[in-house]
Parts: sequence; structure tokens; C-alpha cells
Amino acid sequence: MTDTIETTATVSEASAVENGAALFVPLNKLKKSPRNARKTPHSEAHIEALAASIAAKGMLQNLVVEPETNTDGALTGFYFVTIGEGRRLAQMLRVKRKQIKKSEPIRCVLDTENDATEISLDENVTREAMHPADQFERFRELAENRGWGAEEIAARFGVSAHVVRQRLRLGAVSPKLMQVYRDGGLSLDQLMAFAITEDHDRQEQVYENLSWNRDPSTIRRDLTKMNVAATDRRAIFVGADAYAEAGGTIIRDLFTEDRGGYFEDATLLDRLVIDKLEGIAVQVQAVEGWKWASAHIDFPHAHGMRRSYPHPVDLSEEDAAAYGAAQQDYDRLSSEYEGYEELPDEADRRFGELEAEIERIDAKRHAYDTDEIARGGVFVILNHDGTARIERGFIRAEDEAPKSTDVEGTTITEDGEIVEDEGSGENAEPRPDDEEAEDAGKPLSDLLIRDLTAHRTLGLGLALGEQPDMALVAVVHALAAQTFYRGGEASCLEIRLTSTTLASHADGIEDTPAAKALADRHTGWASDMPRNVADLWDFVGGLDHASLMALLAHCAALAVNAVRVPWEQKPNARAAAEKLASAVTLDMAAHWTPTVQSYLGRVTKAHILNAVREAVGHDAAERIAGLKKPEMAQAAEQLLAGTGWLPSVLRTARPVSRDTKSEAEAFAQAAE
Repeated sequence: MTDTIETTATVSEASAVENGAALFVPLNKLKKSPRNARKTPHSEAHIEALAASIAAKGMLQNLVVEPETNTDGALTGFYFVTIGEGRRLAQMLRVKRKQIKKSEPIRCVLDTENDATEISLDENVTREAMHPADQFERFRELAENRGWGAEEIAARFGVSAHVVRQRLRLGAVSPKLMQVYRDGGLSLDQLMAFAITEDHDRQEQVYENLSWNRDPSTIRRDLTKMNVAATDRRAIFVGADAYAEAGGTIIRDLFTEDRGGYFEDATLLDRLVIDKLEGIAVQVQAVEGWKWASAHIDFPHAHGMRRSYPHPVDLSEEDAAAYGAAQQDYDRLSSEYEGYEELPDEADRRFGELEAEIERIDAKRHAYDTDEIARGGVFVILNHDGTARIERGFIRAEDEAPKSTDVEGTTITEDGEIVEDEGSGENAEPRPDDEEAEDAGKPLSDLLIRDLTAHRTLGLGLALGEQPDMALVAVVHALAAQTFYRGGEASCLEIRLTSTTLASHADGIEDTPAAKALADRHTGWASDMPRNVADLWDFVGGLDHASLMALLAHCAALAVNAVRVPWEQKPNARAAAEKLASAVTLDMAAHWTPTVQSYLGRVTKAHILNAVREAVGHDAAERIAGLKKPEMAQAAEQLLAGTGWLPSVLRTARPVSRDTKSEAEAFAQAAE
């Protein structure tokens, strides 16, 4: 090399070196040719890739150069790079990184005969790039035959490891589909969709079953419909690490945002969920003493069991003292730091401790009867957010207490009916010893009793209609008896309360914040109810007016059904639901938000764009109009967040006041 450098250094005239000869020129003696056909500069990524390739494999192609001359035609000692400007820039980048010296000798080929502009153009025009399929397969071969990982391949080709992983995944697509791609039967986006799995049989099966809709999102959906998304509540509950330790495989989509990938074995995942839930159930049963505990992924709505609720209990002296001390400290701190915009760390920590202590003791104010715990059980189920939920107090039919209880010569049935025992009471006749006495003690006939009680029912109804306050008590008693007690015959008012199970209409609705708020309100009332339905009348009758109305409202709320289903045509009920929503000024934006799962992923692109246009504006809708539906739905979810936008079916019409209506009518008449 020293001889060559010396030879190069001694060249003082163009004729000294023949055309086509190879020579080594110091890098700092090479310049960009002013006659280079490429005017658009090379991208930084391309130069990075060339630099990495040269560092790993050396210069695979010589530069083509011509000598520079001054205005007098004399050689300057510099050379213009006619072909290979990108490689020259890559070497300059290596100098900048101190990988080589700026005087590094570069192998070049001298061309003094051809037109520099023409051969520069020729170099960039008369060539054909490798088909991407060949590139993908060659990357795969490097990994398999050389044992190179993505990082090492990336370093040798000047691309990111993520790009290498993408090419390796594409190279693993079924050879049959790769050939279809070569022949133009699949686009690159479609091929990337197939690369979500390495199962060739599955890839080919989905390809054969494709209809006219070959959108990449459809291909991904079909390939993963037997798998479980990492955002699924089951995957969140178990966790990727536990699933992998159990032998499960997670499929990753390297070409789109997959939010954690897909759990391939749904059966294994379900088993792990049940195992974990059962572990929690065993722990709850052991600690709390329930007769049984049952684990389920979904709440078994058709369990058919009666549910009991905790009842108020007095705190122990120890708990009462601890509660008082914690509340006193909390009040003292609140006064001390009143007006502070930001609490000191120590004070904030102390507030948290006191709040936790107060909540812990407050929870002891309500408890289940020991008898209910001994006969009842709990369901441990999976919440929509991937956490375990414990529902207590369910009593199986075979574990119910005896259906009647004798109290001072009477029998109180489970529904609260009081039946006098034969031969009891103040007016009870002695058991007859002869036929005449037996006739004297014979009860009234059923027909006569029916006749008399019919008249009594008429009178009772007439009287009740004249006393609205007592009618309110009777109605609330009838509704509460059906809402909080087993059986519906505890009231003489034939009012039937029916409650629709919304979980059968909307998956996961029972785990929403709105459902939890309703359940908490129900639990609060249930905790205050008397244990025996026979005492319910006195309880309801003893409520103040505000509490009575609140209980009525809660029972009525459980009977609301505004669900629209195609097989039921109830135009009047639908209209009443709209009027009710207006009357209570229902704002569904407080309970529902448009997400990919709840709305955007289930409607057309036109609906998505219309939603963004209404909530954010025309410009925002135009910005996402060119996206594919999955990406459009994701972008729309972010744009609509916090806007309060609702689809028309969830919107509430403003109630029209009498004055407003009159003004509107007057305006309409004036316009005619």
C-alpha cells in the first residue's frame, strides 16, 4: 500500500496514469463532482447504512474519479468523484467518528474518457433494485445460517435493530405467500399483516378464505381472532411474565402499535385466570369464614340465589377510640394546613395514613350476621379492568333457613305473612268434644271469606286514594319488598317491579363506574333494611319524607329499561324514555366516552370522521381522513377525549319550558 500511495502522490499530470487504471487517493483529496447527476442529497439514513457496511465489509465498489484541473488546465492534485458520492460521504462520516483518518487511502478507478455527467446518470438509471422479498429472505438466512442476532445484523447494515426484526419477520412468511407477493398478488402492507404470526398453515388458511376485503386490518383480525389481546382483562390479570412462565407465547405485531401483542393460547390463559381467582377465593373463604367461595371469569347472573347484605353494627370500644383519635388528628391537620396550595411530603403522607385508618374502621360499622356467613358464600370474578372483584352474601336454596318461624302461637312465613296457629289466640275455642261443639267452631267458608275480603279491598283502595302520603308509603313498601327480599308477595299492592339485566346487552357494563355507583347505592339501602321483611312496613313508615322519596327513586331506577332491541317495537316506551332523560337532564358524557372499544372501532370511517368533525372541527377530521380505519379510530379516540362528544342515540334533548315554547311559537308565526 505504501508503494501505491507513493505512486499516487507522484502523479502530476493526467497522462501519467492510463484511463481505467486503479489508484489509491487520500480521502481528503476527493471532492464532490459538480457534474454529478444526483442533485437531491443522500438521506442521513442511507449514509449511515453505507458507513456501517463499509466498516463491516470494506469498500465493495470502487469510486470512479476524474482529476481536477485549474483554469490553466493544470492538475490540482484533487479528484472529482463521478460515481460513488454516497460512499465518499460515508467515509467522511467515519472520519468524523474517528474511525479512520482523513488521509485514509480510497481505492478509485480513473475515468478520463467518458462524459462525467452521462456516466453519473447511467450509474443511477441503469440498475434495478433487489425485490424486497429477496431482501427479507436473505436477512432471514443471515440470522439462521450465521447465527447473528438483530443487533449484530443492524450494526453491519446501518439500520436499527427494529428494522432488522421487521425484515426477519417478513422473511418468515409462508413461501407460498411470498411468491404471491413477488407476483404482485399482495401488497407490502398486506404481507406485513400476514407476518403477525409465523404459523405458515394459519397464514395460508386466512389467505385462502379472504374475500374481496383484503384490508390489512381484516387480515390481522382474522389471524388473531383465536388469540387474546394483551389489553384484554384476562391478560392484564395474569400478566405477561406468568403467562410466559406457564409456556404461553405472545405474538407481537412489529409493523403496527399492538399495545403488548396477543396471547396465543386462550385456553391456557383462561386456566391461569381461574387458577388465580380460585387462589383468591380460597384465601377470602379462609379469612372471612364463608361456607363456600366460587371463582368465575364472568359473573354468573343466572345463579338464582338470594343475596344478603351487611347490617349496621356497633364498633368495639377499641375501634371507637381509635376512630375518634384518627378523626381528631385529621381535623387538627386540616386546620393546620388550611390554605396550603401544596402539602409538605410528611403532611401528605400523614393525611394518607389517617384516611386509610378511618376507612378501615368505617368498614367495620357494617357486618354480615354470623349465621349468614355460615350459610352463605362469595363469588370471586374478574373485573373489566383486570382486577379481582369479590361479591359476598349469596345463599343457596339448600342453605336457606327454615321457611317459617313460630312466634307466640303464630307463624311468620318467609314472605312476611303472619298466620295464626289453630287453637291459639285470645278467642281460641277449646277443642270440641262433641259434634255440636265442632259445628260451633267451624271456620268461615273460603267463598265467604273471598266475598268479604273483596269488599274490604274496595274499601281499602277507596281510603288509600284519599291519603296520598300513606299511598306513597304503601307503594315504596311494595317496591322495596321486591327489591331487597326474596319473593314478591310481602305487599297487598299488586305492583310488579321488573329489572333488566344489562350485562346481556353490553359486555362489561356491570363493571363501569356508573354501574358501581348504582350498586353502592343499593348496598347502602340494603344495609339499612330490617332483616325480616315482616318489619319492612314499620321501617318504611318511619322514614322521613326525603328518605322515603329517595328510596322510591332508587327502586324506580332499578326498573328503568330504555334498551333498544330490533325484535321489540315499543315506540311509546321509547318516547317516554326520551322525555324522562330530558326531565332528569341526563348527561351521558359523565358516564360514557367514545373509545375504540366502545364506539369508534365498531362504526364506519364516515361515522368516525363525522364525530371528529362535530367535536373538534373540519381541519382535524381532514388530518386523519387518509388513515386506515384502525389508525383512524385510535387517532379519533385521542382527539375526542375530553370533548364530551356523544353519538346522537346518547344525546339528551333540552327540556322545553313553557315560556321558551311560547317564544318559539311566536317566532314561527311571525315568520309565516
